[in-house]
Amino acid sequence: MTDPSEEAAYIEKLYEYGEKLNGATDKSQHVKDYQGIIDAAKTSVKAKQLAAQLIPRFYKFFPDLSGPALDAHLDLVEAEELGVRVQAIRGLPLFCKDTPENIGKMVDILVQILGSEEFVERDAVHKALMSLLRQDVKASLTALFKHIGSVEEPSTDEAIREKVINFVRDKVFPIKAELLKPQEEMERHITDLIKKSVEDVTGIEFRMFIDFLKSLTLFGEKAPPERMKELIGIIEGQADLDAQFNVSDADHIDRLISCLHMALPFVVRGASSNKFLNYINKYIIPVFDQLPGERKVDLLRSLAEFSPYTTPQDSRQMLPSIVQLLKKYMTWKKSGEEMNFTYVECLLYTFHHLAHKVPNATNSLCGYKIVTGQPSDRLGEDFSEQYNDFTERLNNVEEFTRATIKKLTQGMAENNKSMADAKTDEEKEKIKTKKQNSTTGLRTCNNILTMTKPLHAKVPTFIGDKRVNLSWKEATKPASSTTPAAGAKRSSGSTNGSNNIPTKKGRGGGGGLPNQLVNRALEGLSGGGRGGPRGRGRGWGGRGRGRGGYR
Repeated sequence: MTDPSEEAAYIEKLYEYGEKLNGATDKSQHVKDYQGIIDAAKTSVKAKQLAAQLIPRFYKFFPDLSGPALDAHLDLVEAEELGVRVQAIRGLPLFCKDTPENIGKMVDILVQILGSEEFVERDAVHKALMSLLRQDVKASLTALFKHIGSVEEPSTDEAIREKVINFVRDKVFPIKAELLKPQEEMERHITDLIKKSVEDVTGIEFRMFIDFLKSLTLFGEKAPPERMKELIGIIEGQADLDAQFNVSDADHIDRLISCLHMALPFVVRGASSNKFLNYINKYIIPVFDQLPGERKVDLLRSLAEFSPYTTPQDSRQMLPSIVQLLKKYMTWKKSGEEMNFTYVECLLYTFHHLAHKVPNATNSLCGYKIVTGQPSDRLGEDFSEQYNDFTERLNNVEEFTRATIKKLTQGMAENNKSMADAKTDEEKEKIKTKKQNSTTGLRTCNNILTMTKPLHAKVPTFIGDKRVNLSWKEATKPASSTTPAAGAKRSSGSTNGSNNIPTKKGRGGGGGLPNQLVNRALEGLSGGGRGGPRGRGRGWGGRGRGRGGYR
């Protein structure tokens, strides 16, 4: 422990050095004074604190002492005494004021102590990093993202990596408008940094980065379709669509389906993504029955939501697979099999939207007689067997569905009576849940009947608009005169929250409520809707490819 008189002498000497340097016109002539400050950094606690203020203040005037000065200051950053460390951390950004080449090094030092258990120290680190970002956002962001890593240069310290991601998410992203200037240049820079980082991320991290990119002006409402294609390209890369599919790879299935849904808002905005559709058509649909039960509904719902935005070429390519799957689940009455209403709703919706774009493709698949004047009409061939088969299956679906509607309606009446007799809040809540289940089940059944009705004709009408509101999606409210046009698109993202952190309703991580309602409502009624998906927000547990998977 330093003698009080010695400590007083150190402090007095430091003040003397500081006053001389402050008053000097040519500070570089006072090398001995600055050296004295550096030497004092190795003495008493109070002297260290004062030295931690003085070393960075005069650092730029003594380039020949830059090495010893930095070494002495970094020793203070690692000092045992909290007060010394905090003061030294606060001084780190000053080393970069006139020497911006030091920014990367200062960021590296600061991220090493991001995980401090001392609040005051952690707060000092955050403020120092923000100071560096405001000095030079480009260099600071580049240095920060090096600690997030990529496939080529993975982060060596997982704990530090996590702290850096949390800092970027909580401190940097919320003030992007302030930091990212000039806007276009810096938005492009951070986009490029993110594109490298998402090569090796967890599912939650990936969604966070995609949500941030969506918030940039670069990819905003006025962005051209090629920008949307760029975002879809990032998502396609994460889905690993160049890999050979293995149905036993549950991680890949989770990632693929989640990414498919994340791409949807950009497809809605005018970009195309036939890479997803080609992959699913080639690899996934042929092994549909082998998928995990909870992922089957996920896949079919994603395809249904994608179907209005497919190109005629993609529609023609996918339609045979969809028809084959649809016929499989529009079961024969004589088979005694139960019908999965959820599957049928999804597949009918997808079928209508694909067929609307290439109606004559259904001639050979379903036995219709649609004339477009193209050789692909195949009107000279006899497809009556296909027509009879398809029509009988439609009849069976309608019979099953009407019977189920009758049971659900009866159940609703019973629930209303039970609600009137219920005495406790717990009983009322259970009955309320049953009523919600039945309501959602009725929406599914009514959608099915709406879609089967126009398919009985030899020349059917295919629904290619939005008159059918899918049962798991919240009803779209008409936009008022004061509602901005962008609001109409927002409903797609909010009700299908695969691209959100799991606090959203609908398809997000809020428990997949609509899915559960359908499944419970139709449980035991022709076996409908079994195997609903887990909430999408569970994320992909591991870090990217080769990092432990996505479950």
